[in-house]
Amino acid sequence: MKSRFVILIISAILLGGLMCSSFAQSPNGTRVNGFTLVVPPSSVPHPGQAHTNYVWAIPDVSRPDGPPDGTESPASLACVYGLTKGPKGCSVADSKNNPTGGWGAIGIVDAGDYPTAKEDLHVFSKYFGLPEADFHKVFADGHKPPVYSGWDVEESLDIEWAHAMAPKAKIFLIESKQVNTDPTWQAVRVAGKVVAQAGGGTVSNSWGISEWAQETQYDKNFVHPGVVFFAASGDSGVGVASHPAASPNVVSVGGTYFERDSNGNFIDEIYYGGGGDISPYEKIPSYQTIIKKIVGNHRGYPDVAAPFCCAPIYITSYGGWGAVGGTSWSSPTMAGIVNAAGAKYKSTADELTAIYKEYGNKKQYKADFHDITDGDSHCTAGWDLCAGVGSPLTYKGK
Repeated sequence: MKSRFVILIISAILLGGLMCSSFAQSPNGTRVNGFTLVVPPSSVPHPGQAHTNYVWAIPDVSRPDGPPDGTESPASLACVYGLTKGPKGCSVADSKNNPTGGWGAIGIVDAGDYPTAKEDLHVFSKYFGLPEADFHKVFADGHKPPVYSGWDVEESLDIEWAHAMAPKAKIFLIESKQVNTDPTWQAVRVAGKVVAQAGGGTVSNSWGISEWAQETQYDKNFVHPGVVFFAASGDSGVGVASHPAASPNVVSVGGTYFERDSNGNFIDEIYYGGGGDISPYEKIPSYQTIIKKIVGNHRGYPDVAAPFCCAPIYITSYGGWGAVGGTSWSSPTMAGIVNAAGAKYKSTADELTAIYKEYGNKKQYKADFHDITDGDSHCTAGWDLCAGVGSPLTYKGK
């Protein structure tokens, strides 16, 4: 019997399917290792409006008592990336060692209230053997916003996987009212403030909006002493511009996919669907001078990459366990990894300067990052529009 999660997703296809025809390089209907990817209405870009960056992953066979088969786990992801000691092959079934790091806080910026956030995070943590989260919900303007369709799934994904990668960090979910479907800029500023007050850390933004000429005047919102900001690069593929991913004041995170054999063993990591572009409006930041021959005089992104598909989540309003993908998974995952790395950089610029410095040292780069070269014609050796410098390998250089 299909779970309520799957039934609700299938019922949404009629709502989102026609809308997705405008979604450049849409993953809508794509088949991935036992899943069908479906773009929800909240993730369909519209001019001048922000959107989420996740896709539903509808499993061929659902499990009412746990995550769908074919999804990763905190331990399997940590094993592949060398964050923990794991079994050869890093299969989901055999990987048992979860990440244990984290410091200060991780802020999550989203639109709308997620009524069962704490309870759902508890179920997720208990199932995967993670410690109870030090979780806090903050209303950006001091008032609880309404529940917005689709954004509760986004929030579930964000808080559960930020906690999974950095279980010792405080988790702050900053809930905002919508303005043209956007989380407010106030919410971004509040996220920086509460994370700084908690000792510093990272902030993840999984939402996006098409780039526009005046975007540079809003980049200042992603600057706060002691805080490193992250943003999903989008799910529309290479050549589709997105903000805040294009901002020089965020670590822009693209999307990848773990190839596994019939026994579930990790084979390779390839590019999968993440956004990437050279901004027409943002000037090249100093930390990207090393790739000036590629990007010219403008900001290129993403900077790094993390998994796009497929992530298990637990959310009460959709009947429990389900699976999703998208760079909405990539961003909080990378924010958690960097938080757990404990470098404690005082700004996004410091974080990115360190990453591109690693990139400039061939020996260190090879040891600290996966260079993603497969999955699209744009994926080449070294920095590219698919995955930036690549995905994390150990905590070094993060």
